[in-house]
Amino acid sequence: MESVRLDKWLWGTRVYKTRSDAAEACRGSAIRHNGTIAKPSAKIRAGDTIIACTKALTRTLYVVGLTEKRVGAALLPNYFEDQTPESEYAAAREKRENAKVFSHKGAGRPTKKDRRDIERLLGDT
Repeated sequence: MESVRLDKWLWGTRVYKTRSDAAEACRGSAIRHNGTIAKPSAKIRAGDTIIACTKALTRTLYVVGLTEKRVGAALLPNYFEDQTPESEYAAAREKRENAKVFSHKGAGRPTKKDRRDIERLLGDT
């Protein structure tokens, strides 16, 4: 295998959960292939550099191997070297911790007890 579609490789190496997510990220300019904005159909080869922006993290990956199939997490070092700076991971951890602090309690669908309390307040109308 000499080259692989970028969206297939991103999905196969678990950078994105689905191939359509990887293709959407490419169309949304969240993926750079060797410094240029990449299309989902771009062909990548070993030795290329991929910069992928996910929700909370911008990862820099050096392509070592190619795959069109989804691989297990233990096999990922065979396909890329993660060159993402530690500061990116620290920023992502901080965002995740801050999100937990500012979460809203009680949001969402009312429980059965809440529904009974609401009915009791409203009474028979």
